[in-house]
Order: sequence, then C-alpha cells, then structure tokens
Amino acid sequence: MRKMPKWVNELKDFAMRGNVMDLAVGVIIGGAFQAIVKSLINDLVMPFVGLITGGVNFMDQFVVLRLPEGAPAETVYKTLQEATEAGATTFNYGAFITAVLNFAIMVVVVFFMIKFINKMTNLISRKKEEEEEAEPTTKKCPFCCSEIALEATRCPHCTSPIEE
Repeated sequence: MRKMPKWVNELKDFAMRGNVMDLAVGVIIGGAFQAIVKSLINDLVMPFVGLITGGVNFMDQFVVLRLPEGAPAETVYKTLQEATEAGATTFNYGAFITAVLNFAIMVVVVFFMIKFINKMTNLISRKKEEEEEAEPTTKKCPFCCSEIALEATRCPHCTSPIEE
C-alpha cells in the first residue's frame, strides 16, 4: 500500500479543524454584507452626492479614448451604456470613483461594527469577572478538603464538626 504524501494529511487536518467551514461562512456573509453596502451606497449615499455635485451620476462619468470605426469625430455619448453599445473605447473614471466610495464606506461600516462587537465582548467579560469576584459561598473542610457551605457546622462528606 502506497503512503499518502505529507501534504495530504496536512490538508485533511486543516479541513477537519473547522477552518474551511469558518472561511466558507465568512465568504457567504461577506457576499451578503457586500450587497447591503452596495445598496447603502447606491440607494442612500449616491443620491446625496448627486445633489451636492448638481445631479452628476458618477457611473456615467467617462472619457472616450477611441471612437468606433466609421463614427464621426464630433460624436458625443451621453451615457456610458450608450458609448459601450456603440463600441467606443472608454476610460471609466466614474466607476472607479464609485468603487473607491464603496470601499471607504465599507471600511467605516466594518470599523463601527468591530467597535460595537468589541464593546459587547468587553461588557460580557466584565459581567463574568463581577460574577467570579462575588462573595464566596463555600469554604473547605479542614479534614477532607471538600467544598462545604459557609454556614455548615458539620462536613456533609466526612461528618467532622467544623469549628469557626
């Protein structure tokens, strides 16, 4: 019987550790999160940017680098879709600006999300510490070292009398 290469066992160990499932869940949630951020930008942020810039749609900001063959030199395209359908070569700087805005907004959203998660984690860990630091309710029996109630006068484990 042929021995399996070392990397095959390492791959199996990696997959069995749960990293692959964690990664898959992260990718799926990331895709859903991207859709939310894209909607946030396109539906909520960009209309305000359009108001500020006088109704300019960034996605339709482009420069024609080369007209299609046979097109007159004075041809003007009003939208990127129109230029693309005509076969013009375009420099789409508006799409890049939109992508940069998407990235910046996603960074801000992720920052505040992580900040909120850290705050909640700290709150939970503080509560656990407070519970751990609460007044003790038990003591050790000096004879058998079992945990017994503070009020006990006799150990329930070894039946020895407990003196205070």
